[in-house]
Formats: sequence, structure tokens, C-alpha cells
Amino acid sequence: MKTESVTSNPFSGRLAVLVLASAIGIPALAQQAQPAGDPQDERPSAAQQQPSAPPSANDSKVGYKEGFWGHLNPWASKKFVKKQTDPINDRLSELDEVNGRNARQIQDVDGRSQAGIRRAQSRADEASELATIAGTQARQASTTAQGASGHVDQLNTTVSGIDQYRPVTEADVKFRNGQPVLSAAARKQLDDLAASVAGQQGYILEVEAHSPQAGSAGIQNSQRLAEAVKRYLVAQHEIPVYRLHAVALGNARSSVSADEEAKPKPVRISSVHIRLMENSLAAQGAALPQNANSLTGAERP
Repeated sequence: MKTESVTSNPFSGRLAVLVLASAIGIPALAQQAQPAGDPQDERPSAAQQQPSAPPSANDSKVGYKEGFWGHLNPWASKKFVKKQTDPINDRLSELDEVNGRNARQIQDVDGRSQAGIRRAQSRADEASELATIAGTQARQASTTAQGASGHVDQLNTTVSGIDQYRPVTEADVKFRNGQPVLSAAARKQLDDLAASVAGQQGYILEVEAHSPQAGSAGIQNSQRLAEAVKRYLVAQHEIPVYRLHAVALGNARSSVSADEEAKPKPVRISSVHIRLMENSLAAQGAALPQNANSLTGAERP
């Protein structure tokens, strides 16, 4: 009886629907009206507190995932990470190889540079040593050239003056009555003359024989006088024959002095005039003959 009264009353049915709707809608309205700073919002829900299960390594669909700010998803797969890092590792390996190659090249260049420097230093030392030797040889060559120049000058002087003689001393040997016999005074003159040329080089003895007789008789007589003087010098004092140059003048007038201004004098007595002539170039280094003064023992005619 009661059931039929409720269902038959349409107003009571509507009221029941409104009450049920209000019961459901009030909590939803309360949740929407709650402020943003409510501490209840800070408590994570059970769904948020429950960690998500890690993706399977075999799941190829799970890959690189980014958040709102672009951070790498910590739950990305190893395969994906490896795929992303392999190019970087390849570049790093390539850079290491390039650095190693550069280091080897630098070491090789440095080694070659050091070797080149050592070779250059060695060659510089050798060049310096050669320069020193060349300088010494140049000085020696200069000294030799100067010596050669001096020898050449000396040789030229010697060649130009090899036939030049100068008078050193004179002797006038007299003979009595024109006889070719040497007196004691004459032998003394010849001994002194021979002693003055002992050990000397580059000299000659000019022997001029005079006789007061005229013509061929005077020439023959003067020839005998000259031979007597030459024989004594060669036999007694070993004067080389090639150093004796004799001429028989007879009664021909001649100057018995080396003085070119002296006038020839007439021949009055028999005599032999001896003049010592020396080639100064051939006699270099040798002492001058002793008794350089005149060895005449008597007045000249």
C-alpha cells in the first residue's frame, strides 16, 4: 500500500533524485573551490607516489623522452643512450688519434730539427776549423811569398850584377934589370896578397906586366915577368889558375891605378901590377880580403 503511494506520487520521486545529485555534486564543488596553496595539494597521490616500472630493455618503443625543460629521461634505455653517445665517442677517438698523430709528427719534427741543428753545428765547427787552418796557411803563404819575392829581388840583383867587379886592393911588384926573378920584397908582396884572398870567393887577379923595352922585345920580357908572378901564386899559395888573368903590355902606357882620372905614365922600369877585383854578389857573406890597402912596397913608376 505504501509503495504504491510513493511511486504514484511524482513529486516524491523528483525529490529523491535531487537529494542524490546534491550528495554527489557537493564534494566535487568543494574540491574545485579549494585554494592552490592548500597543503593537501602538496601531498602526492598514491598514483604519484608509486614509482613507475622501468621500461624493458627489449622494448624498442621506449626511447629518448624529454620533460618540459628538455632533460634526459633517466629511464631511457641503454641502447638509446649508446646510440646517442656513439658519435661522441667516435669523435673523441678521432680527436685522440689526431692528437697522437700530431704528437708523433711534432716529436719527429723536433728530432729532425735537433739532428739538423747538430749537423749544422758540426759543419760550423768544421768550417771554423777549416777557416783557422786556411788562415794559418794564408799567413804561411804570405810569408813564403814575401820570402820568394825577396829571393827574386836578390836573384835579379845577382843576375844583373854577376859580371860586375870592384877593385879591392893593388900591388906593384918590381923586377931588377928586367930579369924574371922575384926578390924578397916581391915575394913578401905576393904572400900578403895571397893571404888576403884565402878562403874568399868571387874574386879575380888582374896581372899587367910592363917592360921599358920597345917592340916585341918588351912584350916578350913583360910576358916572362907575368909568368913568374903567376907561377909563384899558383905553386906557393894554390891560387886557382882561372882566377889569374894576365896580359903582357911591353912598354905600352897604362894607368896602374884604379883611379879613372889618373893619367897614363911612361914605363921606366920592369914591373908587374896586380889588381884584386871582387864580385860583391858572389862573395856575399864572406869577409872582405884582409889588407885592403895598397900592398905596394915601393913607389910606382
